[in-house]
Amino acid sequence: MALYRDGGFVADDWIFPDDADPVPGAGKVALPKERLIAAWAELAGRADPVGLVLKSGENLDGLADIIPRLALVRLVIPRYADGRLYSIARLLRDRFGFTGEIRAAGDVLRDQIVLLARSGFNGFEVTHEGTIRALRDGTIVAVHHHYQPASHEVGETRPGPRPWLRLSSVPGVAQ
Repeated sequence: MALYRDGGFVADDWIFPDDADPVPGAGKVALPKERLIAAWAELAGRADPVGLVLKSGENLDGLADIIPRLALVRLVIPRYADGRLYSIARLLRDRFGFTGEIRAAGDVLRDQIVLLARSGFNGFEVTHEGTIRALRDGTIVAVHHHYQPASHEVGETRPGPRPWLRLSSVPGVAQ
C-alpha cells in the first residue's frame, strides 16, 4: 500500500488497530465508527490526533459532535464501482466543514483520483500498481470543464467559457 498525499508519496504515521487490539496510548489512531463512538469519552481528551474509519454503507449519523475534533477520516472503498463514499466526502467538507484529511482506501484506480479529489479527498491509499506508477510519474490527466461544482475544499479556479461550466485544477494532477 502506498499513501499519496499533497502531490507525493509519504509514510503513513497513523495506527489502525484491529477490533481485538487495544487502543494505543500514544500516536495517531483511527478507529471504526462503532468503536470510536463507544470509546469517545476516553479519546476526547487524548493529546494525539484521533481519526475515523468508515466503510461503504455506513453513514455519519451520531458523529456530528465528534467530526470537528477528528484529524482523519479514512473512507474504505471496497470496489472501484462503489461511489457512495464520494457523497460522504462531500458531506464532510461542505456540511460539517471538516478540514482534516479525507483518505480513500481500498480499490482506488487512476481514473477516480480527480473525481475523488473534487469530492474532497486529499489522501489516497493506493494498491493498484498502474495507479501508483501514474501518480509517481505525474501522468494522471484531468478533465477541467465541469458542470457540477467541486467541494468547497477544492473549489474552482475560474469561471468557464459558459456560465454553467467551471474550470478547475487538482493538486498533483497534470493540466
